[in-house]
Order: sequence, then structure tokens, then C-alpha cells
Amino acid sequence: MLKHNLKLFFRNIGKNKSTFLINIIGLSSGLACALLIALWVFDELSVDKFHKNETQLYQVVETPEVEGRTVQNPSTAGLLAETLAEELPEIQHSTGIRKTGEVLLSREETHFRAEGLFASEAFFDVFSFPLLQGNNGSVLNDKNAIVVSEDLAIRFFGQTENVLGKTLMYMGMPFTISGILKNVPANSTLQFDFVMPFSFFKETSPRALDWAYNLVQVYLVLKKGTNIPDFNAKIKGFIATKISDTSRPLRTRLFSENYLYNTFRGRTEKAGRITYVRLFSLIAFLILVIACINFMNLSTANASRRLKEIGIKKAMGSKRSVLVSQYLVESLATTFLSFLLALLIVVLLLPLFNALAAKEMQFRFTGQFVSIVGIILVVTGLLAGSYPALYLSGLNTISTLKGKLNTSTKEVFARRGLVVFQFVLSTVLIVSVLIVYQQLEYTQNKNLGYDKDNIIYFDIEGKARQNLDTFLSAVENLEGIASASSISTNIVGGNNTTTRLQWPGKNPDSKEVFQIRPVNYNMIETFNIDIIKGRSFSKEYGAEASKIIFNKTAIDAMGLEDPIGKKVSLQNTDFEIVGVSEDFHFASLHEEIKPLFFVLRPEWTRTVMAKIKVGREKVALDNLREFYETYNPGMDFDFKFLDDTYAAQYAAEQRVSTLAKFFAGLAILISCLGLFGLALFNAERRRKEISIRKVLGQSVAQVTVMLSSEFAKLVLVAIVIALPLAYMLAQNWLSGFAYRIPLQLWYFLGAGVLALGIAMLTVGSQALGAANRNPVEGLREE
Repeated sequence: MLKHNLKLFFRNIGKNKSTFLINIIGLSSGLACALLIALWVFDELSVDKFHKNETQLYQVVETPEVEGRTVQNPSTAGLLAETLAEELPEIQHSTGIRKTGEVLLSREETHFRAEGLFASEAFFDVFSFPLLQGNNGSVLNDKNAIVVSEDLAIRFFGQTENVLGKTLMYMGMPFTISGILKNVPANSTLQFDFVMPFSFFKETSPRALDWAYNLVQVYLVLKKGTNIPDFNAKIKGFIATKISDTSRPLRTRLFSENYLYNTFRGRTEKAGRITYVRLFSLIAFLILVIACINFMNLSTANASRRLKEIGIKKAMGSKRSVLVSQYLVESLATTFLSFLLALLIVVLLLPLFNALAAKEMQFRFTGQFVSIVGIILVVTGLLAGSYPALYLSGLNTISTLKGKLNTSTKEVFARRGLVVFQFVLSTVLIVSVLIVYQQLEYTQNKNLGYDKDNIIYFDIEGKARQNLDTFLSAVENLEGIASASSISTNIVGGNNTTTRLQWPGKNPDSKEVFQIRPVNYNMIETFNIDIIKGRSFSKEYGAEASKIIFNKTAIDAMGLEDPIGKKVSLQNTDFEIVGVSEDFHFASLHEEIKPLFFVLRPEWTRTVMAKIKVGREKVALDNLREFYETYNPGMDFDFKFLDDTYAAQYAAEQRVSTLAKFFAGLAILISCLGLFGLALFNAERRRKEISIRKVLGQSVAQVTVMLSSEFAKLVLVAIVIALPLAYMLAQNWLSGFAYRIPLQLWYFLGAGVLALGIAMLTVGSQALGAANRNPVEGLREE
């Protein structure tokens, strides 16, 4: 029977090539989309899940409340990891981590920049980053040890063998290679090329020993059976037992969930990238449903061509179950052929998709993947074929032998409802893509309160560390350079904070968190940040180490009137307020502007910021490169533009926007195939009516308008349903930005007009073809 049904299937393909081709295109596009999204979703869900202790691995975060809102700070005190491990028996292993950023490592005349970590001795017991050489428990025991990745070892030595015991130079000091690390996998949020002992960081950074500063990320492996709520309650006030600061409550979060659930809404950490995972999973499902709807529409539209076949089979005694099985076999066979084409599409598009998604996904036929694909195929085939099978097998025998196709009102409304559903989704996707694009444009063009254009930055390295003032003066004198200064960390991002600031009239219950920016002279001027009260740091006033400049938000948070000249204190050091700057966005637009202050600490700065004159970019960069490589022989001049770093804050949104455009376009394409299918069905059903109208004198244009108007009404209904839904979704997504675009009427009307235009173009072409058909062909059967 199966052989017979397959023979009929291939015979019908030959008779109805155009219908089969449309079905194949629709189903294969939907399946390819579902497969690509499935690969992306599985990759997202796999991030940080490879650690052996994954279910017991937690990060400690500080969660102060500011103005009734929970704020999450992933950095905490440098001594916390070891102190927690000493005092709490629930902890099996603990490690503190401080990222180095991109730094220069050297060996003789060879120099490479790499990103690394300072980590406690138990780092390789906490995390499952396998060592190719070296012992997990001892590679970080010596404060002058370094563990390098296999890639970094190959870059320096051309091999990974016979590398242990050799030295690399960092900040002018030798470090002995104690281990070779297997390259960190792409699905790890911790990315690094080397690890150095945390003991070295503590020795060179006194603030790491001070409970007042948040410099380190702390990770714990808790013993099995630990009650997490009880443990969180136990550590909540831990910092307050070390210093008189109750504004830094602690809690743990499962490390492997941090990637997906990393955004606070109210007091619950429930948002983040999981939103996109759910969104794209829903899009994949809906696109598959649209593809199945297309199959249903085209199959029922094709019924008029198979009436005689159905009637004869029923007259010869075929049971309905036999006919149902025949059409389900045809559906499953079409789905299988579509899947083969979808596989080819995925293989061809995967490199491009990886580039768009910034991932390294691979097509692997694992048992889990094959099982899921098998389920998708069977469900898709049954879903796509169920309605046509039941519809065709239920046709009246006598009517089918006469060649009559009687369509009930219920069936008409079902098909129209499916079309409305398709274009509701398509319109929502069009609106979503438009609003995401507008918000990202807004983030790039908003006045940030400082000038990020034509500013480059690079690390202070080599001889520049020894005499920074001389180096900066020489840079400023280069042709094409407008100004230059140095800062402790990039103006964009950074997470050096304190809650220990004291000021006149401070409420003892205040838990205000201040961002700290140690800078050099001329840094505020380089960024063109407005000083709205007082002055900036200046050598004209002598020693300025005891002076401080706040942003406007900080002054408002402290409630200071006439702040210039007032004294504040931090860690038993008094500072005089000499200036108030205008607020500026030092974090992404997801976050509100927070209190911040500048202190003059040239010795703490590690990054040079240089402003280039407009139109002199090439001259300035050539001169700076030549000067730098002369000043630091053997070192390459490696710099970045500040506006690129700013844009990188929205890389996730940019990628999601690009993927959304891709999937929205695919959904619209498949929806148009569905509309084409219904238009084809309508034209088949009304062939005689169209012929009679033409014989009675109606023009091609009149017939085309008649056939198109019905579908225009359906799409308009879809638009009316879709726009309020799109508005709610847009409001929800934009709520994740503290600074966002207003939702304008033209976003929604423009999307509606576009959806209607696409639909009418699709239907109009089919209607025009039906209107141009010779009326004799439609009347001949009478």
C-alpha cells in the first residue's frame, strides 16, 4: 500500500509541478528557518554548561537597593573569596577573579597582546578548563607563575611541547610558565589567553586588600545538598561584619544561568538573553505553522484537479481511512523532500548565519539532534497533511464524480482565518524590526554628554609607564593630535565603585553607589565634558590630589547645595569639591546615569586617550604609530576607536536586529506563498464565474480588482489585530532601555502599508493571471 501511495505521489508531482514547487519552497524554507534557530537556541542554552561542577557553581554578587530598585553588582571585595571559604563550611572551593584586559606579554624581542585573568589557586578546581600540561592544584601557587593557552604558547614558541619553565615578561617582571591550558571553548562567557596568580594582583594593588573597593568577581563551588536560600541568608550581611557598611548585601546566582538570566526586573532576576531565546523559539514555531498553513491551502486549492480521482476511489469502495493514509503519506513524503532541501540550505547558509550571530555553530548529527529533527518532521508532516487529508477524504462521492467542489462557509472562514493569522505575524515582525532599528540608531546618535568621535585609546606600556607625563606631552605635540591624557579605565563601561563616600548631612541609611574614575590632567577636556560649576583639574592650582569632581547626578543624590568648596571623605582621606560636571552616559543606554566622581590619580591610570583633529586622521595615526614604535622598540602600536567600543555595548541588540530582519523577511515570504495559495484556490473555485463575467463585458482590470479586494480585506483585518499587539511587544522591549525612542504612529502605519503592499503585489499577480485567462476554457466544462 505504501508503494502504491508513493507511486501516486510522484505521479501527482508530474501533473501539478507548480503547486508542488510552491509547497516545497514553503516547507523547506520553514524547516531551514527552524533548523537554524534550533542550532542558535541549543548554542545559547549550552553556554557555561560544560563545567563539571555546573550545578554547584555559583557567583557571589552584591545587590544593593537604590530608590526601591535592586541593583546588581558582579564585582565585590578582593578578600571575599578566601574569607568566605575560611568561615563557611558549605563552600568546597572558592576563587576570586580580576580581568587584566588586553595587556602586552613579551619574550625577548617578541611581543603579543592578550587578555588574561588574575585568579586564586583553586581556579582550575572551580572551573573545568582542562590543562594540557600542569597540575590543577598547583599551577597558580607561585605568585610569579603564568598558565598560557595552547594558542598563546604556539604564538610565542611555535609549539606546546617543552614550554613549561620558560618565562614571559609582564609589566617588566618575569613569569614562569607553569601550565598549558586547552583553548577556552566558544560557549564560555569567561574568555582569556592566560591566568596569573591572584596573589600577585593583591601584592601590586593595595585596594584588593580593602573591603571598601569592588574589584573582583567571586565564584564558589558549594557542597552538594547545600540549601541555597539558607546560604544566601547566611552571607547577605557578610561584608557588614568586616566593615561598617550595610549597603552591600550579598547573594549567589547559579553561574551557568548568568548568561541567560542577567537582568533585574524589580527585585527578581528573570530577564536577559533568555527573552531572545524564547522569542526566536516562538518565531521558529510560528514560521513552521505558516509553512504548514501554506501546504493546507495549496492542497485544498488543488482539490478541484483531483475530484475525479477521489470520486472514483470512493465509488470503488475505498474507505475514508485509506484515503486519509494516502494523503498523509503524500504530506510526509513532501515534508521529507523539503527537509532534504532544508538541510542543503542550512549547510550553505550556516557560515553566513555564524557571522551574523557571532558564533561558531556546527551541524552535528547527535542522538538528541536527530531525535528532535525526527519529531519536527513527523509533526510538520502530520500537521500540514491532516486538514487536506480529512477535507479531501470527506468530499461527497457523487459531487466529486460530477466535478463539483462544494465549499462550506466554515471552510471558507477557516482558510481566511489562517491568512489573517499569517499576516498578523508578518506585520508584527515588520513593526518589531523597524523599532529595533530606530532604537539602535538612537543609541548611536544620542548626545552622550561627551565627545566620543575621533578619540582613540591604547594601553600605557613599556617606557611610557616610567615617564607618563613626558610621553603624553610628546603625543600632544604630534601633528594631527588635538589633546591627550590618561585614565584608569575606559570611560565607557568600567565597574570601579564605592559606597564608603561620606559628605556633610549624609543620611546614615544611605546606600548610594558611586562610580570612580581616576584620571590625569586634561582628561575631562579631552572628552569635552562640560563643567557646569567650579573648574576642572589644573596644574595652575598646585597639588590637586585632594580635589574631587562630581557629576550632576552625584550632587543631586547627596543633596548638596552650593557644593563647590565643600569637603567629602573616602577611606579617611578628605577631598575638596572643585567642580561639578554635566551628566554623561558612561554606561549603555540600558542604564540610567549613576553618581560618579573624578579624582586626580595619574599613577593609577593605565589607558591613554588621544583626540585626533577632524580631517587629520591619517596623518595623526601615522605620526602616532611611528612615535610609539620608536618610543617602545619592538612593540606594535595597537589602538581602538572609542566610538567602536561604545557601539560594542549594543552588539547583542545589533545581532538580534539582523537575525530578526532575516526571519521577518522569511516569514513574510512564506506568508505570501500562503496568500498565493489561497488566491490560486479562489481562482480555481471561481473559474466559471470569472469566465461569465468576462463574456458579459467586464474588463481585465475589473476582474482583477474583484479577486484582489477580498484578500485586501483579510490583510486589513490582520493589520488591525497586529498593530496593538506590536505596540505592546515594542513597549515591553523598550522598557529594557533607560533612554529610548518614543513610539510614533508612523512606525505602525508604515508597517501596515508595507504588509498590505506586499500582499497586494502577491495576490494581484495571481488575480491578473486569472483575469487574462481565456473564458472559453472555464465554460467548456458546462
